[in-house]
Amino acid sequence: MDARLNYFADPTAGKVLKYFMTAGKALKDSPLPTATQELVALRVSQINGCAVCIDMHTKEAAAAGETSVRLNMVAAWREATVFTEAERAALELAEEGTRVADAAGGVSDEVWAYAAKHYDGEQLTALVILISFMNTVNRLNIITRQPAGNYEPGQFH
Repeated sequence: MDARLNYFADPTAGKVLKYFMTAGKALKDSPLPTATQELVALRVSQINGCAVCIDMHTKEAAAAGETSVRLNMVAAWREATVFTEAERAALELAEEGTRVADAAGGVSDEVWAYAAKHYDGEQLTALVILISFMNTVNRLNIITRQPAGNYEPGQFH
């Protein structure tokens, strides 16, 4: 499968995407735990059907020591017993923050309070930005049909 656009060859994409890469690096360096970041990125990408990001974040999480059991259970996290309460709060916020059109009210007060119970202000800010960031990147990849499967951990670091 060939991508509709080559972001690496396009001058406008190059100008814009350098800021996305900088934002992604800032999120990686935030106090939000790495495991939480990868689980949230993976779940948002699953919901949106972004193969490129599923490939990337599954491999990055595994390279960071995440277990295959936890990675395989992300899609059904509600029934899984392998996630912490904080991770569950982050995954729930990620789902409601991604499915805003489906849940006419957006993110519920209950889901927000649950996340705020487990994360301090800086972590919560990073979590919200990560959810938004992943939704944007998913759309960039899906609209242009970017092919997936060849990502190598650390490729964009």
